[in-house]
Amino acid sequence: MHRLSTFFEWFVATIQPIAENLGGPGLALLAFLDSSFLSLPEVADALLVLLTINHPSEWLYFAAMSTAGSVVGCYAIYALARRGGGMFIRRRVSAQLVERSLDTLRRHGWLALIACSLLPPPAPFKLFVLLAGVADLRPRAFVGAIAVGRGFRFFAEAWLAYEYGDRATQYIRENLPVISLWAAGVLVAGGIAVMIWRRRQVAHAADV
Repeated sequence: MHRLSTFFEWFVATIQPIAENLGGPGLALLAFLDSSFLSLPEVADALLVLLTINHPSEWLYFAAMSTAGSVVGCYAIYALARRGGGMFIRRRVSAQLVERSLDTLRRHGWLALIACSLLPPPAPFKLFVLLAGVADLRPRAFVGAIAVGRGFRFFAEAWLAYEYGDRATQYIRENLPVISLWAAGVLVAGGIAVMIWRRRQVAHAADV
């Protein structure tokens, strides 16, 4: 465990300055790594805020690059799971949790993914990404849900940094979990409302 912690600290100390010098591509790289094969909690978020504070006119570009990197990273592990990750997941996660999650994803895949992509660590976001592949969620729906959820998070952070500068750093650090939970709740409520409205429209059309 100590060696893993030391490696993580070394990795962050090494890669973050490189990513900072690269600007937008560096943000995309960090977001890709964090969303795929490594876990770098809030490193991409912190760098996004830092770069936006230093170059406020480019906040939209930085947010877009972070979102793109995260979407591609998520798609990488989703595609692997889609090719045969069911056994791998079932060996490491309780069967009851897997089946419950798969059922949720098959019924409300895009809505569940949007909500999970907004939640801060230690929410099991990557587990849902992997399970989306196992559930054979359509690629277009998967990419759309991740883009909406991650995009909302990164664009909100970049906008706060653009508007409030250094003051945004402390605010985001202290309030990101609460903001993320509220955003997930609002999006889920909105999604449920749309689903109910569509079902009523279909039922009304059938009656007519």
